[in-house]
This record gives sequence, C-alpha cells and structure tokens, in this order.
Amino acid sequence: MNTYPLPHAWPTVVHMLDDAARRAPDHTALLCGQEQLNYRQYAACVTGLATKLRQAGLGAGDRVVVLMANSPDLAIAIFGVQAAGAQVVPMNSAYTANELQQVLDNANARGIIYDEAARVVVESVAVGYELSYCIGSGEGAQRLTRWAGHPNLADSLPLPGADTPAILQYTGGTTGVPKGVSLQHRAVAANIGQREALLPTRVEQERVLAITPLFHSYSMAMGLYLAVYARSTLVILPRYRPDIVLESIARDHITLMLGSPTIFTSLLGFEDFAQADLSSLRLCASGSSALPEETLRRWEAATGCTICEGYGQTEAGPVIAFNPLNGVRKPGTVGVPTPETTIQIVDVHDGHKVLPLGEQGEVRVRGPQLMTGYYNRPEETAEALRDGWLYTGDIGQLDREGYLTICDRKKEMAIISGYNVYPREIEEALFHHPGVREAAVIGVPDAYRGEVLVAHVIADSDVGEQELADFLARRLVKYKWPSVIHLVDSLPRTGVGKIDKKALKALTRG
Repeated sequence: MNTYPLPHAWPTVVHMLDDAARRAPDHTALLCGQEQLNYRQYAACVTGLATKLRQAGLGAGDRVVVLMANSPDLAIAIFGVQAAGAQVVPMNSAYTANELQQVLDNANARGIIYDEAARVVVESVAVGYELSYCIGSGEGAQRLTRWAGHPNLADSLPLPGADTPAILQYTGGTTGVPKGVSLQHRAVAANIGQREALLPTRVEQERVLAITPLFHSYSMAMGLYLAVYARSTLVILPRYRPDIVLESIARDHITLMLGSPTIFTSLLGFEDFAQADLSSLRLCASGSSALPEETLRRWEAATGCTICEGYGQTEAGPVIAFNPLNGVRKPGTVGVPTPETTIQIVDVHDGHKVLPLGEQGEVRVRGPQLMTGYYNRPEETAEALRDGWLYTGDIGQLDREGYLTICDRKKEMAIISGYNVYPREIEEALFHHPGVREAAVIGVPDAYRGEVLVAHVIADSDVGEQELADFLARRLVKYKWPSVIHLVDSLPRTGVGKIDKKALKALTRG
C-alpha cells in the first residue's frame, strides 16, 4: 500500500492568498493576455471587493452567485466573496434565464456578480436582489481589477473561519434539477493539501494553464487554488481553442496543464499539433471524466509529458484519488486515495457489504474533504451521505496496491439479457481502433433483452460501421456488442465539456 505524507493545510483558501501576498508580493499571480497582477495586487483586489460586499450588508451566512467567464475578475470574485465571509455560488456564465432561476430559487442567494455578457439574462430574473454587480465595460459595469492600484489594501485582507461555508457548487444538471453541494472552508483547504501530497508543486515555479471553466470544481481546485497554494502563476484562457492553447503553452512557458479527455483528444487531432513547442510542460493532470487509456498513451508518446489521471466529485472537495507524480502510475486507473481518504467498494444493491479486491461495486468514500450535504435537499443528502460515507454512484474496483479503477456510473449500467454491462468498457475497446477519435456508448430499452447498447462514434472518414463492429467482436463477449453503431460528426456536451449522455439518450431510438 502506498503512503504519501500530508503537507501543511491552511484553515481556508483566503489564508493561502494572504500568505502568498506576504511572502511573494511581486510574483505574478494572474496572467490573461496582456493583463497581469502580482500577488500583492491580487490580494488588494480581493480586499476591495470583500469590503464592498460587507458594506452592502453581505457576509456570514449569505450566498453570492458568481456568473462569469474565465478572466482575472472571476478569480478575484471567487476569493472576494469568500473573504467577505459569504459562500460563493459559482455558475456557468452561459446559463439561460431558466437555468439561472432554478439555482437562485434553491440557493436563496442575496447577491449576484456577473459579466457584461450575462446582463440581459441576469436582469430578467434578478429583480429584487440586494446586490447586482456587473463586471465589464458597458454602462454601469466596473472591473474588479481596479483596486490593483491600491496595493496597501492587501495588508487588511479579511480572513473567514475554517468552519464557515465556502462554496455552494451546483452539480447534476444533466440529470434533472441541479443540486447545491455545500462545502466548508475546512474541507476545501484540506483537499488542497491532500492533492499536494500526490501531485506536489514547486513553490513560485509553476505556470498553471487554466483552459477549463474556472467556475467548475475541477478547474477551481486544480487551477485557481493550486496556483495560490504554490505561490505560482495562473495563466487564464478566456475560452478553449487548440491553436490558442498551444500558443499559450509555448509563449507563457506553461509547466502544468489541466486537461480533460475532450481537450487531450482535440489537441492530438489538431493539424499543427506536431509542430507545437511543448517543451516547458512537466505535468498534465486529467480530470472531469474518464480518460481513455489509449488517449493517455498517444499523448505521452507524442509529447514526452506525463499525464496523471485522477478521480473526484464535487461532493468530495473534489479530489478523491490520483496517480502519484512521484510514485507508481498505473494507466487505466485513477490512482490511489489521497491521504486521510478511505475508499471502499460495496455491493451495488445493499450498499453495505464490502467486496473483495478486484470485484466491481459502488465506490464509497470517507475523508475530511466531504460536503456537509446538498443545500435544502435533505432526502438527497441522506441518500448520498450514510454513516459518514459518501456514496459516489460510481462503479469501480480496487487492486491489491490500493489503485482504483472506475468502470462506469451506476446509473449508466445497462442490464442486457440479465448481464450487468458497463458502457465504458465498450468505449475503451473502441478507442483501441486507430481511426476512432471519440466514442459514447449508452443503454436503451429493448423489449426482448431488457436493454441494448448503442454506440455513437466520431471516426476517420475511411472507417465504416461494419469495420468497427468486426473490431469489437474480436475483443468483447457477444452480449457486450452494440446493437447499433452510429458514425457521427459531433457528440452533445454539457456546459463543462463532458459528453452529455442524457441528451444522447434522448436522441437515440436504439
């Protein structure tokens, strides 16, 4: 069993920023295009916003929605709300009025900080809110970076308590009404230290590239907070585009890139990828969804840069496990539990019987990083948190060295002629075909077999459906063969870039 020492953990992430501003005041903290802030300016801007929020009567016990795209303002807004003692509610800036209203109704938020681009949506639903604060260049809008010219503000950065609510992160929007995951500062800060044990950073030396949206739990933990912990530079891209990413890696000397399977696949398929200068990269982290083993191998062979794949959930702070940077990496697994985290595999049906090593069952987790519950949803909280364990809804297995493999989501398991089948296994098999770029497999109802599998595949133009069917037939037992293989040009995605299997099922007739 692998053991990794737990490094120092701060009471809150705001304490981390305060420490960085005192120890490395002139070090570049945020870089976005031509705009940059050092740590003293960063802390001054956070103090300025926190003061404004408190003057507006917002603080402990309040929730403030942040509805912004990637920018230095978004980083300041998240820390500023937390420094004021309030709970930040980060949201997708592309939400429609209906999606925003659902969250506002549940969260009982008292304030909204939003982008100029979201003005019309916000104004259509935010009537009566005590603070509506627009960031941008339009009429009535102000940049949060304006306090950078008052560096002395950094000396009075307010610090929240460790036991106060830090984040209310909404999740599960693809399966119905979103649920608000409530995390205390203590849990968020503990999880940063847990991650550091497996993926150690170099103080004041990292250049962290934020590609994925910073409102998402993965990018917030592994980008926004990681950079501050390491007193290093967070390079922010407003949006994802392969050429912009590759240019930034070379120009900004990126050392750590946060990616997802979609991003790695997209970059590998980009026409100028082979000519890109990636020499500064020392590590790529993959999260958000399962990384096909073949994609990992192709990336490392092409770049010489290590990918460490991990596993997490918003409900767990979010990091649960990672393949260690300075230890044994096992491709196809999501690594070992973070320090002070216990993982068990239990029977899918009763949820209590602990299964032997190597057997598949539901993953349950215990540790200091867990949520306190779903906000205003006691029934869902009681289902997810039982006897101190978080029931993840994921199907996985542990090997004798403690490495975890995620097989699929419990809700995505298909029962075909009485057999439990996990679509991810079929997707992994498809990825071994050299002409397959992306694949998504779902189960759909069938009158005779209960369910059948349908595969949606993005492949090279010379790859046919029968070729893929024959390819799978040589690798999988017959009941795991898809009944239909659709060759498609694109796959539906959620707001954070994951393949949207709920939408795919709605489009599929089997």
